[in-house]
Amino acid sequence: RPYGGYEYPQQGGFVPPDMMQQQQPYTGQIYQPTQGYTPASAQSFYGSNFEDEPPLLEELGINFDHIWQKTLTVLHPLKVADGNIMNETDLAGPMVFCLAFGATLLLAGKIQFGYVYGISAIGCLGMFCLLNLMSMTGVSFGCVASVLGYCLLPMILLSSFAILFSLQGVMGIVLTAGIIGWCSFSASKIFISALAMEGQQLLVAYPCALLYGVFALISIF
Repeated sequence: RPYGGYEYPQQGGFVPPDMMQQQQPYTGQIYQPTQGYTPASAQSFYGSNFEDEPPLLEELGINFDHIWQKTLTVLHPLKVADGNIMNETDLAGPMVFCLAFGATLLLAGKIQFGYVYGISAIGCLGMFCLLNLMSMTGVSFGCVASVLGYCLLPMILLSSFAILFSLQGVMGIVLTAGIIGWCSFSASKIFISALAMEGQQLLVAYPCALLYGVFALISIF
C-alpha cells in the first residue's frame, strides 16, 4: 500500500539481502563469554585485603596475652599492675571465672549460678557508680566488670577447698578472711593503677571486700 510515496513490501515479497541475518552453521561448541578479569588478578585484589584484616579473636576482643597478664597480676598481689592493659574492656576471662566459681559450688552441692551472676551485676553497678564519683577521669562499666571478674579468681580456690573440707570452723574463717583480703587488695590495686587514684586504695578496697564477702558467704553456707 503506498504511503508517503514509498511502497512497503507485502507478505511474501522481496526482502533486501542486507536485512537478513546470516545464519552460522552449528559446530557443537558451547558459547563461552570472554572474561573481563583473570583469577590471578582477583586473587591479588582480594588477597591484600584478607592479609590486612586482624585475626578473628582480636576482632572479638579476646587477647590471650592480656588475659594471662591480668591473671598473673591477680595471683601476685604485690606485682605492679599495668594500667593500660587493666583499663581494657575484657569480659572473656571474667565469664570463665564466674562459670568456674559456679561449677565449684555445684560440685559442693550448691546450685547458685543465679546468685553468682545476680550479685556480680549488682556489685559491678555499685562499684561503677562509686568509682565515677571518686575518680577524676571516670571509668566504663565494662572495665569495672572486667577487673572485678578477674579478681574473683582467688574465690574459686576457696570454693574448691569447700568441696573437700568444711569452712565453718576456725581454720575456715581464717582462710575465708585471707581470700577476701586477697581479692579486695588485688581489685583495689588495679583500680588505683588504671584510674590514677593514688592514696585511695583503702577507700576502694572496702567496698570490694563487701562484695567478695558475699561470695565467701555463698561458699561457706
